[in-house]
Amino acid sequence: MGKLAGRVALVTGAGRGIGAATAIKLAADGAAVVVNDRDADAAAVTARKIITTTGRAVCVASDLTEAGAAEHLVDESLRAFGSLDIVVNNAGYVWNGAIQNHSDEQWSAMLDMHAGAPFRILRAWYPWLKKTATREFETNGSALCRKVVNISSVSGTTGAATQIAYSAGKAAVVGITKTLAKEWGRFNVTVNAVAFGHIDTRLTQTYDGVPPTIQVGERNFKVGLSSDQADAIRAATPLGRTGKAEDAAGSILLFCFPESDFVTGQVLTCSGGV
Repeated sequence: MGKLAGRVALVTGAGRGIGAATAIKLAADGAAVVVNDRDADAAAVTARKIITTTGRAVCVASDLTEAGAAEHLVDESLRAFGSLDIVVNNAGYVWNGAIQNHSDEQWSAMLDMHAGAPFRILRAWYPWLKKTATREFETNGSALCRKVVNISSVSGTTGAATQIAYSAGKAAVVGITKTLAKEWGRFNVTVNAVAFGHIDTRLTQTYDGVPPTIQVGERNFKVGLSSDQADAIRAATPLGRTGKAEDAAGSILLFCFPESDFVTGQVLTCSGGV
């Protein structure tokens, strides 16, 4: 029996990288996990890993920027497991460029992905959350402490050149987190955020020569860091290395465990000390 036995967790962007590592860690500590990703095949891989090793999982593939996706995701989570106790808003991607090269489409896409999608998911969760917490208070005198962990970035807390739209979206995550912590305290919900520094994922892969790309929908986006950039980051990191997906997932779990039940409205930086 893990610390999260009996809990149901939703993790967005859980097909690979930080999201997959988080879903697997949550399941290993007892949670049933709803694995969300826009890549159905990737989501299915994560769900199968959980089912065959540690516990219960379902995958719900969806593009969180589409109308109705948030409501569908919450509905499917409740249909699958009858509850929803932990929400990890992790899904995202980068579309970089200096401000003079940013289009309106680029600006809107980054804000919608990183701030709009979490907002819509949490709004869709509210009716069930309010009804359930109210019933628990009336019946037991207290409600289960439920958890929200939003994913920000040091780009959102300190800024990053060529990432004005991404940084703005990740800064908005901080505002969402601190505001909702004040609104949902009455339901015994903690709302916190983790701001990541350099974590080794496909978005930060090291390259020499031509930058790699990832496909999101019908568009390809340049990602990664040159070898020189990666070396500079490691040199500036007190721990002397870049983070792994498992490091990132571990910091998310800190806000999911009962030990953090009196911690809310906080932003934890996971950056190796940068």
